[in-house]
Amino acid sequence: MWIADGWKDYQVIDTSNGEKLEKWGPYTLVRPDPQVIWDTPKKEIGWKKKNGHYHRSAKGGGEWEFFDLPKVWQINYKELTFNLQPFSFKHTGLFPEQATNWDWFGDKIKKANRPIKVLNLFAYTGGATLAAAKAGASVTHVDASKGMVTWAKENAVSSGLGEAPIRWIVDDCVKFVEREIRRGNHYDGIIMDPPSYGRGPKGEIWKIEEKIHMLVKLCVKLLSDKPLFFLINSYTTGLQPAVLAYMMNVEIVPKFGGNVKADEIGLPVKTNGLVLPCGASGRWED
Repeated sequence: MWIADGWKDYQVIDTSNGEKLEKWGPYTLVRPDPQVIWDTPKKEIGWKKKNGHYHRSAKGGGEWEFFDLPKVWQINYKELTFNLQPFSFKHTGLFPEQATNWDWFGDKIKKANRPIKVLNLFAYTGGATLAAAKAGASVTHVDASKGMVTWAKENAVSSGLGEAPIRWIVDDCVKFVEREIRRGNHYDGIIMDPPSYGRGPKGEIWKIEEKIHMLVKLCVKLLSDKPLFFLINSYTTGLQPAVLAYMMNVEIVPKFGGNVKADEIGLPVKTNGLVLPCGASGRWED
């Protein structure tokens, strides 16, 4: 498992009965987590003295309950700064477990000793975009949500990357990739973090099990002659690490060689030293 253990401003304090107790900078949140199927004693004081609690509804969805939590606050990861705020369906605007991937491709970019162009698809609030830009890459950031792209730009400014070579694109990711192929553009690194289910700007339906292999095949056409890395993230239960590895071995290795590794990603839990699984990633590198 790849563990995001480099955080100072974030921590999973405890987990129990379908929920996780987290420290986000100076604030403590309780949020649901489907992986937490165990019911262990809630001895940590944060369970009772939290700043925010997202309650799941039996009908689906849910709502936040706040206890002295600001609308927006910031946390840092190394040299990056992120603006956080609680919004729909339990999220805060950041997936801390992805830091293990930021470190991986950031190190590769720094050691490449050449200009690196990165394409970040389904780029959300820009964690991976900022990590790649901070490492020295030129980045194209693509997301179908204008609000998320605006949020990512704000994170860039907060991280001192307001003038970094980042292209901000609001578009359907598949259609953007198809246009880039027609334009003849290429990238040295590709990152994709597709949702399990979603809709594009014009109502296009995205189901990851039906679309992900097709998208990988398209993205391979965008790789440069000497690609550096390819990263796929999945939070979909059915897409296990071995599935991600299989697709990359079938589509990327025959053309470019290199190596594929796939594994779970996770976060350390303070109370017991165990690791909370948070999804899966597949990595190809030259």
